[in-house]
Amino acid sequence: MKPDTPSFKQQQAFLQGRALLNSGQFTDAAHIFQKLLKNFPRDTVILLELASVRLQEGNFEAALQLFERVLQLNPQQAGVWFDRANLLRELGGFQQAIAAYDRVLALEPDNASAYINRGITQDCLTQYPAALASFAKAIALQPDNAAAYYNQGHTLQRSELYSEALHSYACAITLKPDFAEAHYCHGLVLNHLKDYETALLSFNRALALKPDFAAAYNNRGFTLQNLQRYAESLTSLEQAMALNTDNMDAAYINSGVALLHLDQREASLESFTQALVFRPDSVAAYYGMASALYDLKRYEAALACYEQVLALQPDYAFLHGQYWHTRLQICAWQDLDTSLEQLAGRIETAAQVSTPFPVLAFFDDPALQRQAAEIWTTAKYADIAILPGMTQHPLHQKIRVAYFSADFRNHPVAFLTAQLFEHHDRDSFEIIGFAFGPDRQDAMRTRLEEGFDRFIDIRSLSDLQAVQLARSLEIDIAVDLGGYTTGCRSGIFALRAAPVQVSYLGYPGTMGAEFMDYLIADRIVIPAATRRHYVERIVYLPDSFQVNDSDLAIADKTFSRADFGLPAHGFVFCCFNNTYKIQAACFLSWLRILAQVPGSVLWLPEDNAPAMANLQAAAHRQGIGAERVVFAPRLPSRAEHLARLGLADLFLDTLPYNAHTTASDALWAGLPVLTCAGESFAGRVAASLLTAIGLPELITTKPTDYQALAVELAIQPDRLAAIKAKLAANRLTTPLFDCARFTAHLEAAFTQMYVRSQAGLAPVDLDMTTGNA
Repeated sequence: MKPDTPSFKQQQAFLQGRALLNSGQFTDAAHIFQKLLKNFPRDTVILLELASVRLQEGNFEAALQLFERVLQLNPQQAGVWFDRANLLRELGGFQQAIAAYDRVLALEPDNASAYINRGITQDCLTQYPAALASFAKAIALQPDNAAAYYNQGHTLQRSELYSEALHSYACAITLKPDFAEAHYCHGLVLNHLKDYETALLSFNRALALKPDFAAAYNNRGFTLQNLQRYAESLTSLEQAMALNTDNMDAAYINSGVALLHLDQREASLESFTQALVFRPDSVAAYYGMASALYDLKRYEAALACYEQVLALQPDYAFLHGQYWHTRLQICAWQDLDTSLEQLAGRIETAAQVSTPFPVLAFFDDPALQRQAAEIWTTAKYADIAILPGMTQHPLHQKIRVAYFSADFRNHPVAFLTAQLFEHHDRDSFEIIGFAFGPDRQDAMRTRLEEGFDRFIDIRSLSDLQAVQLARSLEIDIAVDLGGYTTGCRSGIFALRAAPVQVSYLGYPGTMGAEFMDYLIADRIVIPAATRRHYVERIVYLPDSFQVNDSDLAIADKTFSRADFGLPAHGFVFCCFNNTYKIQAACFLSWLRILAQVPGSVLWLPEDNAPAMANLQAAAHRQGIGAERVVFAPRLPSRAEHLARLGLADLFLDTLPYNAHTTASDALWAGLPVLTCAGESFAGRVAASLLTAIGLPELITTKPTDYQALAVELAIQPDRLAAIKAKLAANRLTTPLFDCARFTAHLEAAFTQMYVRSQAGLAPVDLDMTTGNA
């Protein structure tokens, strides 16, 4: 070919166009190729070069048309069918793409890449069996193809075949150890399987290989949260956000969760708010905001966020119960009866509508409480297998008892139990505290640390690590003082920290979990008629199940009624329970009592402004002046609170969730407690306390009797005075405040549990009133 012939000029122009394409000068390259096509419209090489230009420009439709022109001219070009299929997949034309991959495979049956990409496209259409068949073909053709295994793993993961997905990702990693995305996806599956320790290793490997892998930082942060390593989680999430991850909303949500666990609630709220900037319809962000606002006692704002969640996702798991629990916190009772009736119906159908704790305050129904607990336990712990290697420890000279709690600080659980830990017989028992709640550095925390033989802060340990530690210490009996309450770590017990596991005090009901062996109770809180509603084996203690401190300090300080806005001479009814325990029916009973006792007032704790306003408004609607509902501010110390209780005349209990610690406080301060005993554990605690202190005459079983007795005691001062005198005489002579007696009974129960366990016998109900199992 001579240099001045047209074909030589054509070749020079073509090479110039390709050079311009390679240098990124797409407009000039396109101009050359288009000019050439005017003379050579059927030249497939030029058409494909122009198609490359259009792809680089992002003009995908034009590129697609050029591929189609080439295939019209030469339909046997498998490579062009492959490129066209890939482009169709990118444009969302999945069915057309699959058809194009089929054309490739008809021309090249051994094309593993076509099988892989066809499988990816089938996965996009959720055609998982077909996708897996395509990947299997690719693997059969190229057993060393890491991409085939990787994509197979992705489809298996989407098919919820997690064990198989792990195997596929592992194969991809074996074939290509520097495959960062495979390590990352391996971690995602391990997260789903709750194997967080191994997941963390996978994310670490992915980041070592790809330091700018934002998604890996984000999911590493999530994993660290599940390992209770919140500060490290926050650092990882900050790295994700610094890289401007495509999932900034998820990074901010995970950051908000970590901050919430670090007690940085305002910062947590800011993170959730930022998540909404990136994704205004984020259900998780609204839920996180609600959680932070709830902890900040900004209940109305929390309710607004819960309502956003319900609007976006009406079936959000376990949310309805939390929503109505928050409504109870501010005594907003509108539509309460109807809504709780609907909630009960949904629990009966095994719907995931409420966590267990709110149900204790909603319903005086131990059967429903058990069902709610079992639904939660199944959802959260059914896929957590007992950690292997739980064998019976060697016989110990001293039984090793570990108490686990999030509440080892100024908290009702600590108020009740501090003396118990001190009273344990050190010749027969070794007592260890496992703390995983906030360390407030208060006087109670110091007392507790000194009251145990060993006190171990396990906040930084994962559930698995905590169990491994408990087993290494050969704990014989693990006692959960929290159950399903705030800050609980039930996963520790699901993995089984000790041969014997006991639920006690903090959660007044069944946990609905087979991994809890025993529940400490008495014959009052769990009578024979309701025994079937408790999953655990029951330990029936003599007297009351509730331990009490027998040396509580009452401030040597004289308060006057005027100090708290109380009338100098009128009768003072009081209730210092949390506001969520006050349901509309209960409050109406109190108002009826006030109506029959002229000049009387109702004295309640100053909890939150909306609740106070709603309570006074409810009183006004029933013709009771708002000034007759008086609120008591929080005092600096519990001792001062106990001292001011003497200003009241009668403590009115709540139902379906009784006063527990607050009832003990009242009785210790010499203030009679009037209760209406219900059917559930939580609704019978005050009856247990009153029985143990020898005041059964203050126990009623019907609201009408409860109201009548309250009025009678208010208008018959001599009768009330006799009860107060009896209370004063009984306080230190009856079992309720005899902590040494209680400790001996509890230790006898622990000893029976231990002996049975050592003998290889299954747990059974233990009746400590007779000593019989």
